[in-house]
Order: sequence, then structure tokens, then C-alpha cells
Amino acid sequence: MECIITEENFDWFTAYWQDDDNGLNWDNFFVLPPWLRVCQQVFAPEARLCILAGRQEGRVIGVAPLMLTGQRTVSIIGRPDVCDYGDFIVAPEKGNEFCAALIGALKQRGIEHLDLVSVRPDSVAMTSMQEIARQYGYEVVCTEDEVTLERDLPATWDEYLESLSAKQRHEVKRKLRRLEEAGAVDFHFVETAESVPGFMDIFLKQFIESREDKAIFMTVEMEKFFRSMADVIFKVGLLRPAVLELDKNPVAALITFDYNDVVYLYNSGYDPEYRSLSAGVLSKALCIKDSIERGKKKFDFLKGDEHYKYQLGGQEVPLYRCQITI
Repeated sequence: MECIITEENFDWFTAYWQDDDNGLNWDNFFVLPPWLRVCQQVFAPEARLCILAGRQEGRVIGVAPLMLTGQRTVSIIGRPDVCDYGDFIVAPEKGNEFCAALIGALKQRGIEHLDLVSVRPDSVAMTSMQEIARQYGYEVVCTEDEVTLERDLPATWDEYLESLSAKQRHEVKRKLRRLEEAGAVDFHFVETAESVPGFMDIFLKQFIESREDKAIFMTVEMEKFFRSMADVIFKVGLLRPAVLELDKNPVAALITFDYNDVVYLYNSGYDPEYRSLSAGVLSKALCIKDSIERGKKKFDFLKGDEHYKYQLGGQEVPLYRCQITI
């Protein structure tokens, strides 16, 4: 069956996502319309969007949320320094058909380069797009770019601890015990939209103070993105901001996303005065504990090879940059 590609606007994209019976695979959090909209509005407000939908017999089988990033180059909306994974949104078993039609549509529009950044090995970009492009004789260059870490979650916290190495398990238990001996520990999540701005004040302060590279990263533009993103993602019910307090003083803060039985650890900060108590890593451990208790299936530490991710049992998954010359 022929796949017909049409260009759509962002309102259509958002409305289609909100249709519970649309039949597409939306497993990748970082291609959800609310997320991409904030990225585009903050970082590329003047960008030419190219949201392409593929239909078979009138039913949508895939969407490519693209934008022009060069004269004849398109990439998925967003930026790799804030969007951990990129991909297309495609119905099950329709990857090859959608990608074949998509390549044809891009060529018709005069696009010469498709630049796909931070794509997972199980993404449509890696499993279908590069294969179809090679079949058509186009140049495909896929290089390993970064790593992400994740881990499946067991049914109980005790099982999780047992899954760690003896050294890791001993360290987690020892550090938790030291924290509890230091004062009253409270790890909780922000529950109301009115509390989000105050949480972001705490998070941004700790984020900047915790590491020099984070202070450099948090530009005025980036702070605008973080605050806007927090408001938008909280309103659609996917943001779970967390705070670790010791004697009612906030010592660490986490931005997490809760989506499709996966908890994503997006970013974090901690008060350097509590470095000796391992406030940063323990806030993540307590977040994993909460995720297990709520029956979540996976904890995704997201991009980066920070040491604490390995300490807490994260497993590496390679991420690729796939560049296709049409």
C-alpha cells in the first residue's frame, strides 16, 4: 500500500498525540509534542518546521517532527544538549514503509541531508531509516556519539539492592545510614503547579553550585528553557520534581519524568555543603526506591557516563548520530 506524505502544522501534531487511539508508538518521551514545542519556542523560534505525516488508506502510520537546520538539511526538532533521544513516531511494523516514503518526500522538497542525533539502537532511525537509505544507494554515516544508562527495575527495593555488586550494595546502605544518622530525612515530590516555580528556584541554585560545568551550561537562555519546560511538562502530568531534605533543609533536587512505566532522571543538583553526606547520589537512590514502590518497570538515567549511574546499577546503551545524504 502506498504511503502518502503530507506536511502538517504543530497544532495538528499536538491534537493527534492527544488522540488515545492514534495507533503510533510514542515510547520516546523526547518526541512528545509538548516537549518539542518548548524546545522550538525557546531555542529556534524562527526555525522553519517540517512536520511530515505518512498515511496509508487515510490512516497515519508515522510522523517525522523535523525542522530545517541548514539550507538543505533537516533534523528532528530540538537540541542534543537538552533532548536525550531523537526519533520518528511510527506505528508498529510500519518503519520501513514510512521511512521509504519520507525519504522520497524530503527529496521532492529539495532536502539533501538528514541529520539524526542521539538515536538509540532500537529507534526507527537506526532499524529502518538507515537500511532504507542504503537500499536506495544514498550515503549513510552512523557513528557512536554518546552513551545513555538505564536499568530494569525489580519488584522490591531489597531485590534491587541484591542486584548490585557487593561493593555497590554496601556503599548505598552505608551512605543511607550516614544520612539518616545526620538528621531527619524527607524525600518527597512536588505535587502542585503552584509549587513548581519555587522548586525550580531551589533546583537551579543547586544545579549551578554543584559543578562548574553545570554553572557554565546554565545560561540565561537555558534557564528560560528549564523553567518553561517544567511548567509545560507538569501541566501535562509527566513531570515529577523531587526534593531531598535533611532537617527540613533542601540538600538535593531532581527533575524526573514519569512516562509509560519508565522514570527518566533528567537532571539534578545538590547543595555542596552536604557533599560529604553524598546528598546527590542518595537522592537518586531514593528516587529509584520510590519508582520500585510505585511499580515502575525501568529507570532511565539518560545521556552521560557519570560515575554515580554505574554505582546505582545502570547499564550502558550506545547512542548514534546518523547522517544521510539524499
